[in-house]
Amino acid sequence: MGLTKATITNVDTNEELQCLFNPTEYTIAKQNNWQPRPVVGRNTPTLQFTGGGSRTMNVELFFDVCEEDGADVRTHIDKLWKLAMIEERTRNSSTNRSRPPLCRFQWGGNWEFKAAVTSLSVRYTLFRQDGTPVRAVATLSLQEANDAEAQRRQNPTSGSEPGHKRREVRPHDSLPLIASEEYGDPNKWRIIAEANAIDDPLSLSPGQIIAIPAQG
Repeated sequence: MGLTKATITNVDTNEELQCLFNPTEYTIAKQNNWQPRPVVGRNTPTLQFTGGGSRTMNVELFFDVCEEDGADVRTHIDKLWKLAMIEERTRNSSTNRSRPPLCRFQWGGNWEFKAAVTSLSVRYTLFRQDGTPVRAVATLSLQEANDAEAQRRQNPTSGSEPGHKRREVRPHDSLPLIASEEYGDPNKWRIIAEANAIDDPLSLSPGQIIAIPAQG
């Protein structure tokens, strides 16, 4: 079996960055929110759970193209920078605001981490004589966009209701457009809306996974 490379995919554009070298380690962390509630006559307050915090992932990635004639390591690094920059195609039609894209870190077929980039720093460590960088170390911090259970259900073979297939929302998708492609009739968007508890047929996020019910 060949070596499986870690990948980072821009969810909004489907552009994929294949890591030249797999990470030697990564860190997953999570915080939960608990609110202390003082109790009269007791030394210690009781704790009330007020919500879970997003998991975070920190990973260091190594890139080296020094043995490739004329190669510039920024060809790979620029794909990372795009994940930290506002992407015009993510503009929300209701708020008229854009955001940086979401991404998906995946290493092997059994686990993925869909997230937003919260921090990125790149250290260039080797250069050609003309100053072209050929080696870099990128330090990436991610904050998850879906909880772990929801991400596991995105696998088409698990978590789906009988008769439902699943589809990933693309940039500029709307429910009428999806209904037209799936059913041949844009007016059937309410079938999809009801199956996914969606109130606004135009308010979809690229990378969102929705169920497509079979027509009755």
